[in-house]
This record gives sequence, structure tokens and C-alpha cells, in this order.
Amino acid sequence: MSSESEGNRLPFEPNKKRQKPAKAQSKPPVVKESGQKEEKKPPFTKQETAIPQVVSQRMIRRVAAFCGIPTALGISTLIVSYLIISYAKIKIPAMAVLLVNMGLFGLGVLGITYGVLSASWDEDRVGHWFGWSEFTTNWGRMVAVWRETRQKKAS
Repeated sequence: MSSESEGNRLPFEPNKKRQKPAKAQSKPPVVKESGQKEEKKPPFTKQETAIPQVVSQRMIRRVAAFCGIPTALGISTLIVSYLIISYAKIKIPAMAVLLVNMGLFGLGVLGITYGVLSASWDEDRVGHWFGWSEFTTNWGRMVAVWRETRQKKAS
């Protein structure tokens, strides 16, 4: 993301890029007096890379809605079709029940991804209830990181 402007930076991304320490000559690891090896410090702390609590709760609520509703409808489809076939004696093709059920469970799986990407990743901005503009923004960020990673691997 070095080529991107500061405005496109993720809200919870660390403010500055730390330079990787230069690789030292093949020296043996530093041993402390207690006999333990000295551990290397990671480039960013956990707090610098963690998703803020407000944002993660927003994501969880959206996933519960966009995944939970289609999944609940998929389960209820099985129950309702059983009741219709058993008590109302109406013939429903098994393939119709299967396709409707698979479609609803598939929407539930897609709802997980949409729930995370449609949440506003900015702590101070809640976003729209459906979250389409947040989804397009976050999807664009994700694709940009994929491309940048692929370019780094290729070179």
C-alpha cells in the first residue's frame, strides 16, 4: 500500500510502515544470562494490527443478519416442506426442496463475506444499514492488497 495515498489507508492500519531490520551476518543468537535466547520483536504490536472492538462488533452484527436470516430460512424450508408433504398431502418435488434449500444456505455462506466487507472499518462512522458503499470500498482495498502481494511475489 506504499503507492496508495494516506486517504486509502485502512482505518485500523498502523500509521507508518516500519522498515525491516537489515539482516545481520550469520551470528549466533544472543543468549541471556538465564540461558534463554533473545526473541526478535515483531514489526508491529498486537494493538497496532488488531481490529478495534467497535468495528469487530459491527462486523459480527452484520454477519449474524446477512448469514443468519438465509440460514434460518433454509432450515425452516425443510420443516415447512415436511409439514406440507405430511399433513397437507401436497406433492412437492424433492429436487425443488433441495434447490431452494441449497440456494438459501449458499446465500448464508455469501452473507458471511458480505457481512464483514459491508461493515464500515472506520471506528467513527457506522455506515448505511445495507452497506453497499462500504462493501465496494472494502472490496477495492482487499483487491489492491492482493495485487500488491502478487506483484511482490513476482519480483
